[in-house]
Amino acid sequence: MTTLTERPNTALVVIDVQNGIMAGTHNRDGVVANIAVLVEKARANDVPVVWVQHSSDELPKGSDGWLYVPELKPEYSEPIVHKRYADAFEETDLEVALAERKIGRLIVAGAQTDECIRSTLHGAIVRGYDATLVADAHTTEDLTAWGAPTPDKVIDHTNMYWGGHTAPGRQAGTVTTGSVDFGGDR
Repeated sequence: MTTLTERPNTALVVIDVQNGIMAGTHNRDGVVANIAVLVEKARANDVPVVWVQHSSDELPKGSDGWLYVPELKPEYSEPIVHKRYADAFEETDLEVALAERKIGRLIVAGAQTDECIRSTLHGAIVRGYDATLVADAHTTEDLTAWGAPTPDKVIDHTNMYWGGHTAPGRQAGTVTTGSVDFGGDR
């Protein structure tokens, strides 16, 4: 139901599942395993997988921390979008990669829930995309020392509010890894 006309296709968008970001995150291994399942499902159904990779002064390009976790390997034909801001649309070529593939619907997974995941979901909706969050395929680190809730509560809260999010002519929501069905999507 995207407001982007002529964009009937779906993409899996994997955000920032990098060594330096995933170290110490809540349920790291379970989330990475779920993302691996999603990537396999998408590829089996010829659904594009778009990889987003963050860099910053603390996470410089080319460093070990900047690399994707070893369990996940982007294929040569899959776009990798490099970003420096939380919203993967800001000053990147994500929109170009999606437009070239006529994508209007995003299935989102990755890290960090309370920063890049939330920002990209909202960025997608305001740009006219449908944006679905995979509830058991995103994670964050423990920021309770700075007043944040525990990571499991941050994840639960994000799943709750995104599950009920609405916007005119666009669809949001959450699904679980097991319920994602890319069949028929391109």
